[in-house]
Amino acid sequence: MFEKLPLKLQYMLPSNFSIAEILRYDAVIALLASFVTCLLLVCTKKWHGAFSMDSSTGVQKVHTSPTPRIGGIAIAIGVFAGFAASSHGIAAAEKRAILSAILLAGMPAFIFGLLEDVTKKVSVRIRLLATMASGVLGWGITGISLTHVDFWGVDWLLSYTIISVIFTAFAVGGVANAINIIDGFNGLTGGTALIMLAAFGIIARQVGDIPLAFTCLIIAGAVAGFFFVNWPTGKIFLGDGGAYFLGFTLAWISVLLPERNASISPWTSLLVCSYPITEVAFSIFRRKFLRDGQQATQPDAVHLHTLANKRWAKRIFPNASKTARNGLTSPFLWCYALLPCISAIYFRHSTSGTLLALVACVVLYLLMYRKLAFFRWFPQRKP
Repeated sequence: MFEKLPLKLQYMLPSNFSIAEILRYDAVIALLASFVTCLLLVCTKKWHGAFSMDSSTGVQKVHTSPTPRIGGIAIAIGVFAGFAASSHGIAAAEKRAILSAILLAGMPAFIFGLLEDVTKKVSVRIRLLATMASGVLGWGITGISLTHVDFWGVDWLLSYTIISVIFTAFAVGGVANAINIIDGFNGLTGGTALIMLAAFGIIARQVGDIPLAFTCLIIAGAVAGFFFVNWPTGKIFLGDGGAYFLGFTLAWISVLLPERNASISPWTSLLVCSYPITEVAFSIFRRKFLRDGQQATQPDAVHLHTLANKRWAKRIFPNASKTARNGLTSPFLWCYALLPCISAIYFRHSTSGTLLALVACVVLYLLMYRKLAFFRWFPQRKP
């Protein structure tokens, strides 16, 4: 059926692809386990709400009523259920090894994030260190760390194990925190994560890394189970535990893809993750240098997604309720997240191609931000 598609689109899709591949038993189990867990958490919120609810007051709050913010529990259970339901045959052993490493290594990020969800007393620094610890633990379990970025001097440094592990820990911590920072509207993080997992899965499938491709599928199933309860009405939130665990998972797949497949440029993984990374990098720059007296880690309400809600969703859907506009904001950002992911699939073997696409996506982000914040695409010339 794919022979009738344009050649460029055929190049982006896995060869011999069958729709049955995405309806695998273990992925469906992961979805159902996550979905049912979310429903149970929502239905029992009167019992655990005293410590699990996210208040509707605060500088970054856009929801209208207290909501459970422990959806990360559902995603973790979904991934575990998918792992448990996977075949125990020799052919599936590698996939199970990847999933078990993700579940074990992701625990520091998940636990410290969940502690913040229920206590509101875990500092940003501690949570960052926890996500970095997950990266180190991932290396300890698998022996895998980033060993090349296609720059000679840096690659030489990464040939030393200690430097490679430290670099990997910082990269994992950065992506995990980037996922957390875009967790602002119903469906935004879940939808973006599904797009990123689809890109990683397609690339892995295209280069023949079936274990990693099916790993992405199982994790996507767990995320989808949460997504169906979170979007569009926001019955449950991801929370820090879910954001950090999901962020670690995406970061670790970013590490595995080029390390397991030499033909894939390591910049491909960065391109797939570029939307949340650009968001966190620009937020730090904006707070540090453009807003006097504000700490880089201090929350504010001028992220790209917040501005999209105020400028685009409010204008296009003027009669929608605040809750409806909350959910209707996310599709604008999903469209942007698709651009680097599609580019990564197309340029997966090319360092120069992925770098050019990365620059283009960052420039587009900055232009959109300027348009939303200052109502113009480009700076005005000084007279």
